[in-house]
Amino acid sequence: MSKAKLKPIEQQVIVITGASSGIGLATAKLAAQRGAKVVLAARSGQTTTGIAEEINRSGGEAIAVTCDVTDRAQVQDLASAAIARFGRIDTWVNDAGVSIYGRLEEVNEADSRRLFETNFWGVYHGSLAALPHLKVNGGALINLGSEVSEAVIPMQGMYSASKHAVKGFTDALRVEVEEIEKAPVAITLIQPTATDTPFPQHAKNYMGREPKLPRPLDDPEDVAEAILNAATHPTRSKKVGALSKVDTMLAKIAPKLGDKLAAKQANRQQYDEVPRHPEGTLDQPGELVGAAGHVRGTGGREEK
Repeated sequence: MSKAKLKPIEQQVIVITGASSGIGLATAKLAAQRGAKVVLAARSGQTTTGIAEEINRSGGEAIAVTCDVTDRAQVQDLASAAIARFGRIDTWVNDAGVSIYGRLEEVNEADSRRLFETNFWGVYHGSLAALPHLKVNGGALINLGSEVSEAVIPMQGMYSASKHAVKGFTDALRVEVEEIEKAPVAITLIQPTATDTPFPQHAKNYMGREPKLPRPLDDPEDVAEAILNAATHPTRSKKVGALSKVDTMLAKIAPKLGDKLAAKQANRQQYDEVPRHPEGTLDQPGELVGAAGHVRGTGGREEK
């Protein structure tokens, strides 16, 4: 059990990467509504600046920092900006992530490595930048994994691999920091099921059709609630959404059945329309493909 004594949300300074859309944006808005001071970080600097200004106009306190989590120096600068503005960091949320739709044999190695730079190394960079500050007065480090940190989904194989890596890193870091060092930091892995965000629009797409997430979809606010709960109550890990619990359980106790059910998801990840932005945000900010600034996904033609 963590030795951390976590503050109420209204007394916290919270840093959130990937805060320009989806779960990160939902978490930033909810934290600000509940009185937290929020540091929004993403590559889409214009978008996060607008969100921070909106929060400040509404009586909250927020700043925006343009940050590419693949660059460790930029992540260190993010931590420094939070300290310079607010004097401390109480919770750090590593949310930034991106996916690739396509069969593993078809996705080129450079794209696969780029995905890992964001999804895994971004978590690594954020964790190591945050820990020295969290250890001073205690705090929470919250990493976004996925149900595919334990299960898998076809056509997003490298995403699944990266989220397995995030879980392994987070679990090992927890043992070192909480159990061996006895530092006053709570380290949490959040594992959402498929969530209604612009995730498919952000992904790079090797398929011949517009990507989507298989339904049913969880609400991003449900994940934000789990994150803020972990920011105030030491939590080892949290699966969000019924399917996250079911899919991870199947992967453990009935892996062959899990494989067969996962295979059925291949054709459920495509709309019946041509790709809109196949390059996605793997190599560019979301605001360049119109996907930044939205908590929920933009859907496909068949849903309009």
